Amino acid sequence: MRPALWVLHLALPMLALWLLIGRPSSDVRWEHHHAHFGLVVATAVVNVGLGLLIIRAASRRHDARLFLVALGFLVAAGFLGLHALATPGVFLEKNAGFQVATPVGLFLAAVLAAASSIEYGDKSAATLFRLRVPLLGLAGAVLLGWAVWSLGGFAPLDRPITPEESEGPLLVTAYAGAALYGGAAIRYYLVYRRRPAVMLISIITAFVILAEAMFSVAYGRSWRASWWEWHVLMTVAFAYVAYSAYVQYRREGSPLGLFHGVALSRTVEQIRQDHAAALDELATAMRRHAEGQQDRELARVAAGIAKRFDLTERQLEVLERGADALALEQTQRRRLGALVRVGRQAMVISKEDDLLTRAMAICAEAFAPDRLALRLVSEVDLDEPLAGAALRSLEAAEGDEGRRYVVPLDVKGHAAGILEATRDHGAFSESDRSLLRSLASQLSIVLENARLYHQLDGLFRTYMSPDVATALLADPDQAGLGGSEREVSVLMADLRGFTPFAEMSTPEQVVAMLNAYYGAIVPVILDEGGTLVQFVGDAVMAVFNAPTRQPDHARRAARAGLRMQEATAQVAAGRAEWPRFRVGVNSGPALVGNVGSVEFRNFACIGDTTNLAARLEGLAEPGQVVIGPTTRLLLDELADVTSLGPVTVKGKRDPLEAFVLRRLRS
Repeated sequence: MRPALWVLHLALPMLALWLLIGRPSSDVRWEHHHAHFGLVVATAVVNVGLGLLIIRAASRRHDARLFLVALGFLVAAGFLGLHALATPGVFLEKNAGFQVATPVGLFLAAVLAAASSIEYGDKSAATLFRLRVPLLGLAGAVLLGWAVWSLGGFAPLDRPITPEESEGPLLVTAYAGAALYGGAAIRYYLVYRRRPAVMLISIITAFVILAEAMFSVAYGRSWRASWWEWHVLMTVAFAYVAYSAYVQYRREGSPLGLFHGVALSRTVEQIRQDHAAALDELATAMRRHAEGQQDRELARVAAGIAKRFDLTERQLEVLERGADALALEQTQRRRLGALVRVGRQAMVISKEDDLLTRAMAICAEAFAPDRLALRLVSEVDLDEPLAGAALRSLEAAEGDEGRRYVVPLDVKGHAAGILEATRDHGAFSESDRSLLRSLASQLSIVLENARLYHQLDGLFRTYMSPDVATALLADPDQAGLGGSEREVSVLMADLRGFTPFAEMSTPEQVVAMLNAYYGAIVPVILDEGGTLVQFVGDAVMAVFNAPTRQPDHARRAARAGLRMQEATAQVAAGRAEWPRFRVGVNSGPALVGNVGSVEFRNFACIGDTTNLAARLEGLAEPGQVVIGPTTRLLLDELADVTSLGPVTVKGKRDPLEAFVLRRLRS
């Protein structure tokens, strides 16, 4: 609706001109030289004021567009002034300068308006701005030359020009000038669409009105209503821009930012960066002032910004409120980021002390200069007023006139410790206290997770090999079904004579024997880096080089077998009725991974290598370690062995050589 009304209002002058030209009887004559002189001089003065204001803005920001706009206003003002001075009967008699000055001035201003509407790049804008002094000098020289020519009475401006003589040049000037003003208005409208501004729409309106004035100059009859129309249009155009600038000034309280909306995009972006930098500088100063670090910095920064941007006290007050909000936002963002990082720490498998130390290091940096301290229940004296009250009530406690804030850490409804925050200057605000409570909740989760991980880690390691447990805790995705082929060494061990012993003994005696043996052999296997795959009654299976890579897996497995025999011999000393272990070790490729179903699975080592290890264990006598040919090859000169010769084992078509391992050489 508003654009339609705007177009309608701008169309009215052209409609009036069409009616006046079409009906000469209505185009009344009113010849009043002094009224004309006063109107044109007033318009020229307004133009000069606008030009000087815009020149100041252009110089401050080194903006080529604002300079061209200002130059256009000044050129138009100069020719309007010369048109006023040439008014017949005021200073001169009838002369051509009176008729020609305005169309020439409006046309030159149209050229500058069109040039100003171009979006110049950095280099061209800088070059154009460097030429501002020569261009101002050129404009002054043109005006001075025209003044001498017109007011001095030099031919052909020393006599009136007939309508027949002026019609052609005036029409060409009118159409060309109107096209230039129209093109400039369209370009500025595209800028307005991207970044609306009051002064932009004022400039657009003025250019459209001046385009209409060009037609009125060409078609209007001297001293008649159609002729007075272009005087009124020019006055309205420039007065509208001046009025918009006045309204903007009343709103902002400073003339510095009046024409920023008209400037080049590079200038607008630079202004935004300057404002952001100033606001950030003020926010930093305000934050330091609130923290008691820099008492004088805030006043210095505020005074510098007020001087730099020519701000009033009210504007500076508004800016300080905005900076205060920005400082608070920056602080809150930094501290919320710390909360997120603390939350990530809760997902890391680590010791409780290490985890809390890392979390508090993150918090100390983010919450500085406020001082944070974390103490567990065992470190807190319940007689301390604030700390004791917080632990007993599980509610935050405040002291020292709001400069000390204690929040309890709560793990499963029980007090686990306290988070204590202290500051030197000023009380904690409600947003500060809320953030500290959130931090305490996050630290409680960190503490609870650390303890849960510790419990899970211990639980996992009692039910499966520590290497497998560590891998699963670090990456639960590894618990998925499936596996991969890898060269491994498999150790198989069982008790010869276990069945007869079990038949002659009570279940308690059997379990006691197994636990005694396993208590001796499990540490040996783990010490050598083996992965315990399973216990099945009296049988033990361990694998080396999975899941942890071990280039010397054959030596580790062989050494584990020998140490097992030594350890179990010590356990069984004096118990002749206890059966003894026999051990088989074999090396080769096997499939290692998780086998089972979605509901239940085991870490397994499957393949011919595993089967052969079981067969070799069956060849061993109690107290012996029997190894296969591949293991013997991998051990090479380290192994002191006795060959059992080619032996036939179940599942193998051809005999293979097996060896009794006596010892491992250094």
